[in-house]
Amino acid sequence: MQKFDLIIIGGGAGAFAAAIRANELKAKTALVNTGLPLGGTCVNVGCVPSKTLLYAGEILHHVKHHGVPGIELEVKNFDFQKVVQDELLLVEKLRQEKYEKVLKNLEYVTAIEGKAKFVSQNEVEVDQERLNVEKFIIATGSTANVPPIEGIHEVGFVTHIEALRLEHQPKELVVIGAGPLGLEFAQMFSRFGTKVTILERGDSIFPHSEKTLTDRLAEILLKEGITIKTNIEVKSARLRQGFGGQARKVITYKQADLSAETSVEADEILLAAGKTPNTQGLGLDLAGVEIDKRQAVIVNQYFQTFNKNIFAVGDVTNAPVRLETTAGREGTLAAENALKSTQLFIDYNVVPYAIFTDPQLAGVGFIEDEQMNPVRGREGSQRPFASNGVKQLGVCACRTVSFADVPKAIIMRRTEGLIKMAIHPQTGQILGVHILAPNASELIAEAMMLVKNKNTIDDVVNSLPMFPTLSEAIKIVALSFTKDISKLSCCI
Repeated sequence: MQKFDLIIIGGGAGAFAAAIRANELKAKTALVNTGLPLGGTCVNVGCVPSKTLLYAGEILHHVKHHGVPGIELEVKNFDFQKVVQDELLLVEKLRQEKYEKVLKNLEYVTAIEGKAKFVSQNEVEVDQERLNVEKFIIATGSTANVPPIEGIHEVGFVTHIEALRLEHQPKELVVIGAGPLGLEFAQMFSRFGTKVTILERGDSIFPHSEKTLTDRLAEILLKEGITIKTNIEVKSARLRQGFGGQARKVITYKQADLSAETSVEADEILLAAGKTPNTQGLGLDLAGVEIDKRQAVIVNQYFQTFNKNIFAVGDVTNAPVRLETTAGREGTLAAENALKSTQLFIDYNVVPYAIFTDPQLAGVGFIEDEQMNPVRGREGSQRPFASNGVKQLGVCACRTVSFADVPKAIIMRRTEGLIKMAIHPQTGQILGVHILAPNASELIAEAMMLVKNKNTIDDVVNSLPMFPTLSEAIKIVALSFTKDISKLSCCI
């Protein structure tokens, strides 16, 4: 029986961050992984490949829609298979550079390929070999949901994993679910020339952001030719023989405000209806680890499960935010908490999100419609001014500014975006910033620090951002609380 100081189950962002920190602490550690290759979702079937293809779609789109008079460009050729092959080669390169080579340099970490299962509160079994340890970190990630749609398994479908390595581009695609994954893949394939229909169960394409911004994003996607249906209940899927014996996939759905059912046909169906934590088959009941109704491991603010010696991080947990960045940070802090008995945590209220459509949608902090009741994240802290928020004070402390008022956006011919800021009406503290714009994922980094450091709009107004830049939008929206920005000169 091998003995370790720490066993990490998983091989993605959270697991690797935990392994790196454990190695720094010179703890004898086992990293047990199965399923996806080292690197987990992000580098293999998530952020890296999807953003690579999204960038290819942006190039195609902006060649035709750059908006600069006097310049005419054309796309001479688009080879879908070659673009996908380049994406897969990049994935392989980054997996080798950022995970496989990194792992080889971790002196105190032993990599074990296999499925780990708890057989007691301090033992796991991997391929019939038992590993004994005092501390564990579970970082097994999540898997794409398959909604209970009649006939969906018989008809066939792809998830984000298969969609990133398709050999042939579908002429027509139905995306079931919106949100970050659904929206990104829909625009990507649409810009490649696929006819795309989005079927979304909710009434918004992304309810966690400002409605004004998500409505504008929906308008932009519709203008690009993407069909978006909200308040949809997908009823069934079936095959229909098309011309030349080509099988067509037929999705039947019902819209909330209509009594009749409607159908849409496509070559392929992409499921983007959320993810389920990978907790099945881990033997968690034998380890004293509890899961919630979503199958997620329940942890406290210090990433600790009901078994005080077992920690969990990333998509497998009931975290209020589930991102690559949070998974990595959780892994680092969980390793420290497990090995040094510290109580490190994350303030999830100041973690930004981004959807990498074009324009991008990004945000941090409150949205206007939130009631701002006391909300405790796993870190145990509550949101600033949570008990007397904007709505309870009866004051609209929000401003929205169009990027048509941002000089750099005018220069770029990219004025379709919006920025919205929420502040505390009495103190001027910035509580939330949400941006729809090119490179919004980059711009939100500044907003994140403003919210995190409890800066006020006065702090922003007194700052001197570079001119002309898109980041000026943050100062302009701060100015809009006290001034008529239409009467201000460029260099404000």
